[in-house]
Amino acid sequence: MPPGATLRNRTRRAVTSQTGFTLIELLVAMGVLAIMATWAVPSYQQFVARNEVAAEVMRIRTALAMARNAAITRRTTVTVCPSADRLTCSSGDWTAPLVVIEGRAKGGDISDSEILKIFDGSHATSITYRKDGRPIRYGMLGWPTSHNGTFRICMKQGTETQVIVSNLGRVSVKNTQTFH
Repeated sequence: MPPGATLRNRTRRAVTSQTGFTLIELLVAMGVLAIMATWAVPSYQQFVARNEVAAEVMRIRTALAMARNAAITRRTTVTVCPSADRLTCSSGDWTAPLVVIEGRAKGGDISDSEILKIFDGSHATSITYRKDGRPIRYGMLGWPTSHNGTFRICMKQGTETQVIVSNLGRVSVKNTQTFH
């Protein structure tokens, strides 16, 4: 047998016997994956929490802006209130769907008012606005008929944001705070 033939056979056997990963390579890859996961999961949770707060702020701001604009253009009173059944204003449960109606909604009854828009309910833990339970009414000049107020939006992840309605009907947002 020629000496080169055995070397060729050995080389061919050595190349074909290495398929897959070694145990060390697999453990290193799993370690890197575990380190990346422990870094990425909290960042992703914070990202989701910030987006939930931003979506809730946008829902309230959009409802208030629409009501203010409708009051000015229609030259009438427009009311924003939470309404779970779309027939009456809920007193203070601002996580319910928001209803924008033309008129005053006296006594909380909105069944005979023209509904301009209904905004879906919230995923927030709680939303509070003033302690009197009254809806927000914009007059024909775009000013709320009562004093200014602040929405406090508390989310499940321990964040709070404030949406402030001024005496002139303008809406501003105070920075998000995290509490534990």
